[in-house]
Amino acid sequence: MALKTLTTFLSPLSLPHHFTNSTPKFLKTYTKPTLIVCKSTLSPETQFESDGAGAAAPTRGDRFLELQKAKEASKVVVRDSKKKRKKKDKVLKVNSAVASCYGCGAPLQTSESDAPGYVDPDTYELKKKHHQLKTVLCGRCRLLSHGHMITAVGGNGGYAGGKQFVSADELREKLSHLRREKALIVKLVDIVDFNGSFLARIRDLAGANPIILVVTKIDLLPKGTDFNCVGDWVVEATTKKKLNVLSVHLTSSKSLAGIVGVASEIQKEKKGRDVYILGSANVGKSAFINALLKKMGERDPAAAMAQKYRPIQSAVPGTTLGPIQIDAFLGGGKLYDTPGVHLHHRQAAVVHAEDLPALAPQSRLRGQSFAVISETETNNEFKSHGLNGFTIFWGGLVRIDLLKVLPETCLTFYGPKSLQVYMVPTDKADEFYQKELGVTLTPPIGKQKAEGWKGLDTERLLEIKFEDTERPASDVAISGLGWISVEPVRRSIRSSDINLESTSGELHLAVHVPKPVEVFVRSPMPVGKAGAEWYQYRELTEKELEVRPKWYF
Repeated sequence: MALKTLTTFLSPLSLPHHFTNSTPKFLKTYTKPTLIVCKSTLSPETQFESDGAGAAAPTRGDRFLELQKAKEASKVVVRDSKKKRKKKDKVLKVNSAVASCYGCGAPLQTSESDAPGYVDPDTYELKKKHHQLKTVLCGRCRLLSHGHMITAVGGNGGYAGGKQFVSADELREKLSHLRREKALIVKLVDIVDFNGSFLARIRDLAGANPIILVVTKIDLLPKGTDFNCVGDWVVEATTKKKLNVLSVHLTSSKSLAGIVGVASEIQKEKKGRDVYILGSANVGKSAFINALLKKMGERDPAAAMAQKYRPIQSAVPGTTLGPIQIDAFLGGGKLYDTPGVHLHHRQAAVVHAEDLPALAPQSRLRGQSFAVISETETNNEFKSHGLNGFTIFWGGLVRIDLLKVLPETCLTFYGPKSLQVYMVPTDKADEFYQKELGVTLTPPIGKQKAEGWKGLDTERLLEIKFEDTERPASDVAISGLGWISVEPVRRSIRSSDINLESTSGELHLAVHVPKPVEVFVRSPMPVGKAGAEWYQYRELTEKELEVRPKWYF
């Protein structure tokens, strides 16, 4: 009966061809499999002994168990190595779980009333209960919104810092994760302080991510400026830095000029990535974001909703103390306002917090020119003595000694109107500075602040070469302040009647500034009506035309 049942079950239709013989064989000769062991992943204790025979030889079960142990051990090693590598590469990212002030990005806290992010405990608990912490504005931001100058970054604005302050390095560290992420970078540069606000180490922050360069505050340029010339000048200066710049945009957050173009470029290049607004402190990031949301809100309801809780704007370096997430896009990706990168070489790092507004121009720039002409009328002839032997003070922050210039040389100052320009003979400059510092030479404002002023203890000797007297020789840019246009021959007296000994030569200047402040010598920026007349467009090769970023206004 058992044989009959077995025969029925193992019918020829259900068996492989080698089981269809009249005498089926159910036993096969066992062939010992070849054991492959990766010795690099096994410890010496788990290696198999090759010798031993008979009863001393390991059985197939022993070998199987040893192999399983080896595999488990290798998994542990790999898992531990991954944990160590992950811990080593751990980066700071925006933590959405921690409630932050929507005005400055500082984490909300109820313990230190003088520190950023402070909220009254009762208010905090009430907002937390109703899940409204994202709508909370900290006490410092409330004061900033009413015009109070409260710095929170140690080492900037004249403060050494303390436990309630945030260091500039800590703010920079909050951006360190960007170079490892796939993001779109919108980098802001202040046209008034182009060199000082450009962020020379932008690659350390942005990595290989694409950059949209936004030039802010173009509404402050002198009347009659040709933006075609300025746009070309900016692209020329940017190309030399060899960055991954997609496009350049000239903008004004105040008049909203150029903002639509930036919004379109962001939507085009975003591709689901997060968008980070980067720039140095006080370059105008918060103002730009507010203008961007206003323009985007006309078509995007998400951006329109985001306008209700906008970042705080103020003249204090360090207004934004942490990344602020803004839900400005209907599609993927977020918009982030980031802490300003604090640069020690700008004037904002040395002046007192109460004097910071004096460094920020509030209206259109008007150049203040100096070309000393001592006019002695003898038979209707004029005798020129020029600027040699004179010193020019730009507020209490800059001193320029004219060592060797032409009789017709002219210096034009572009910067905040609150900084007055004074000229005295060089042999009386020291006495004049000590007497007028804090009074007419400001900032620092007030004799009390002037007593603690460290002075202009950095001197830089400049040898400015020129080959054409029909255009400015160069600009001398003061980091965090503005620039000085150096003309070998003043434009108003250029004529064929003036006979110069040579059409080329050198001008020698000595520039004195506070110790950390940097001085840049650059090609002259074409501003005002005259800029379009002397500016020369460079001829480009086909290869340069392909890689050169386009500019928009």
